[in-house]
Amino acid sequence: MLHPEPLTRPTMAPHEIPPGVELVTLPGGVRTLAYTQPPAPAAPVAPTAQPVPAWAKTTALLAPTIGAGIGAGGFGLHYAAPGVIAMTDALWAAVALVAASCGGAAYLLTRWRHRAPAQITQNVTATGLFGRANGTINQ
Repeated sequence: MLHPEPLTRPTMAPHEIPPGVELVTLPGGVRTLAYTQPPAPAAPVAPTAQPVPAWAKTTALLAPTIGAGIGAGGFGLHYAAPGVIAMTDALWAAVALVAASCGGAAYLLTRWRHRAPAQITQNVTATGLFGRANGTINQ
């Protein structure tokens, strides 16, 4: 009886082996692929004190200054509001005065310029059916 030849598989190149799989040699001398155990997680590193960045220091120093400036602006607007309202009322009154005076001046100018209506007389003459017309205007 003939002994059948063992089945041989094509070998894999090292770059074809997927991650988590390794080529191992068994105690009988046979080399095969085997899954490996994932590495044990590293012990957590104790946190160390980090220096505060310069931008954080600048922001921390500017925050109260900006807040105080906004508060002072609000306080100033609170005291200035009655004056601003009075000023807007005065400006609207000035606009109304200018508009009324311009309208009145325009009315008076039209009344003074056209006291009497102008009378215009025309004399037009033409000869023939398609003759040229001539005319004179007398004021």
